[in-house]
Amino acid sequence: ILDELDLDFLKEEIPKAIAQSLEGVGRVAEIVRSMKEFSHPGGTEKQATDLNRAIEATITVARNEWKYVAEMAMDLDPDLPPVPCLAGDFNQVILNLIINAAHAIGDVVGENSGEKGTVTITTRQNGDWAEIRISDTGTGIPEENRSKIFDHFFTTKELGKGTGQGLAIAHAVITEKHSGTITVESEVGKGTTFIIRLPIEPESTQAEEAPQHEETHSFR
Repeated sequence: ILDELDLDFLKEEIPKAIAQSLEGVGRVAEIVRSMKEFSHPGGTEKQATDLNRAIEATITVARNEWKYVAEMAMDLDPDLPPVPCLAGDFNQVILNLIINAAHAIGDVVGENSGEKGTVTITTRQNGDWAEIRISDTGTGIPEENRSKIFDHFFTTKELGKGTGQGLAIAHAVITEKHSGTITVESEVGKGTTFIIRLPIEPESTQAEEAPQHEETHSFR
């Protein structure tokens, strides 16, 4: 009888173990692919870049930062054309914004509460511009701070938890290296949305022509 029970147990558990192993191998392969995509060799020449793919890779790389406090929602436009950019720098900007979003949500739900907020990332084409929106259901940014968030060394985080450089660097990468814009919309207690707009065509270098949104704070 014991042998029969052992056999039944093995028949039930072995397929599960194999499935879990395959899932684990697939997960490792996904992480490796994402790491290779994320750590794009730096360079001074822009290359046509699949922004959706770059964003997906960055989400995977940043998973440990957000998975405990947030669900990740993506609405990526499959028809978004390749955009000339410095992929490594772009990935760093997205990583910084995802981490900031996760921290803002963590301040609301608590890191060990089991509750989760949401980080939503969308892409779309808006005329001659590619638009990326990264939204969170975090604390929101007080109005008096919104005009300062891209300043060097400005931070609202506790001492030792932030240098105040991340958003300043993101601003420089988007506006100076890519002739784009980065803007913010926020409501205290509701959350924050960062909007990045990049020119789709190399000759579209006048960031001032980017479509503007009402009540959007633009910093150039």
